[in-house]
Amino acid sequence: MFNAIIINKDAAGYRSELTQVDQAQLPEGDVTVRVQYSGLNYKDGLAITGKGPVVRKFPMVPGIDIVGTVEQTDSPNYQVGDSVILNGWGVGETHWGGLAQVARLKGDWLIPLPKAMAPRDAAAIGTAGYTAMLCVMALQRHGVKPTDGEIVVTGAAGGVGSVAVALLAKLGFDVVAVTGRAAEADYLKALGATSIMDRTELAEPGKPLAKERWAGAVDVVGSHTLANICASTRYRGVVTACGLAGGMDFPSTVAPFILRGVTLVGIDSVMCPRDERLTAWQRLATELEPTKLHAMVQEIGMGQVIDVAGKLLQGQVRGRVVVDVNR
Repeated sequence: MFNAIIINKDAAGYRSELTQVDQAQLPEGDVTVRVQYSGLNYKDGLAITGKGPVVRKFPMVPGIDIVGTVEQTDSPNYQVGDSVILNGWGVGETHWGGLAQVARLKGDWLIPLPKAMAPRDAAAIGTAGYTAMLCVMALQRHGVKPTDGEIVVTGAAGGVGSVAVALLAKLGFDVVAVTGRAAEADYLKALGATSIMDRTELAEPGKPLAKERWAGAVDVVGSHTLANICASTRYRGVVTACGLAGGMDFPSTVAPFILRGVTLVGIDSVMCPRDERLTAWQRLATELEPTKLHAMVQEIGMGQVIDVAGKLLQGQVRGRVVVDVNR
C-alpha cells in the first residue's frame, strides 16, 4: 500500500482525496518509480479541483511531474536505482501521475536526472520551469538577442513566469515582468526583472496594432493579453505562447504577423521530443541560478496538496510548489 491523491468522478460527484492505494492497482508500464517529489502546476490545480477538463479517465492520480528512483524495470534504458524525471506525456490526465509514493510508467517517457541537479531542485523546476526553458530556447532559435530590446513575461510571479524571468535575466535580457500582484515586485526584481507592469495594462481589448515595444515575449495567459502583446511586438519580434490562464480565445488580427513579421510560437511541453527535453534540462542544470530557484519554492506535504491546488488557481501562490510525497 502507498499514499496517493485519487480523483474520482461518479454518481457522488467529482472529488479528490488523499488515500491509500494497493500497488496492484498501478497501471501498465515497464518501469516502476519510487517517487521522491512531485509538484503543483496550473494543470494539476485544474485536475484536482475539477475546474478544467484535464482528467480523461477515472480514477486518476494527478501530478504531471515526477522525480524519483527506479525500483523495478523491464526497460533496457534504465537500471534499478537510477534517478529519473518525468514531465507530461499525459501523466496525471490519462495515466496515473506523480502525486503518489509509487508510479508505474513507460520508460520512453523518462529522462535521467542531470548529474549536477538535486532531486528536490528538479521537482522545483518541474513542468513549469522546463516549459519556461522551452520558451527561452524558442526565442533564441528565432534569433532574439538581448540587444534587440525588452522581453515581456506574463504571469511573472507564477511558476513558468518566475523561471522565465530568472533565465532571461541570466542571459542578459531586459525583462518586463507582468503581474497582478503588486506586492511581488521586490520578489520579481530579485529574480532579475528590470521593471514591473500591472497585468490590467494588457488584459482589456486593444488595437490590432499598437506602438512597437517588445523584442520577444513569454505568455502564459492567452486571450486579450496575448493579442495585445502581439500587437505591440517589434518588427520581426517573437512571441512564445504556453498557457491559457486568461482564456483559450485569441481575439487578434493578422496585422502583427503580415505587417511586422511577428512570429507566434506555440510551446508544448507535454509531447515535446526527447532530444529537446534533454537539452532543456541540461541547460536548466547549468543556467538557472540555485539561489534564485530556491527563492521561488515552497515545499508542502501530501496532506496540503488539495488546499494549495485551489489557491494556485486563484493566483495566491508565488513561484513553484514542491510536494514531498513521503510526508
